[in-house]
Amino acid sequence: MNSITTDFFMHNTKLKYLSHYGEQTQQSVQKLIEQNKLDSYLIGKYQTSHGIKNDKQLFEYTQEFKNVFMKKTAPLTKVLYDAKINIIHEALGTHSFISRVQGGKLKTKNEIRIASMFKNMPEEFLRMIVVHELAHFKEKEHNKAFYSLCINIEPNYHQYEFDLRVYLTHLDTGSKLW
Repeated sequence: MNSITTDFFMHNTKLKYLSHYGEQTQQSVQKLIEQNKLDSYLIGKYQTSHGIKNDKQLFEYTQEFKNVFMKKTAPLTKVLYDAKINIIHEALGTHSFISRVQGGKLKTKNEIRIASMFKNMPEEFLRMIVVHELAHFKEKEHNKAFYSLCINIEPNYHQYEFDLRVYLTHLDTGSKLW
């Protein structure tokens, strides 16, 4: 982008990922964008991406959280990175509950799919989305019980979610960090 396009974009950035946050928070992020300091804010908190690069590692990573915090829920059948999931479809991850009758038994499959963009992000962002999708196995709706479960699994859940939203805003400016 040339400087005219960059200046126009910076002063007209819509903070769509931060729209439900307060005006003061949005203004602070907008100021960081205008000062070209959003990347410094993010790198200051999250220096590197994680090493969980394939579906097997992602399954094991997710299974650890499930085994510690959600022992009594049905087993995970599949956890994988999915290139078809992206922020354009307003999703960063999905969860599926599939129940089928096989013979005289009811078989349940629990699947989690995580957007491939999480392969190259800080581990905290991956943890936040894994916790979010796991919490849906107990709580279907985004309600108080859902967020309480997320915080029980990851006490910094809300901070990681906010910072992820800031990073998605950063991506909208045409920049990439990890």
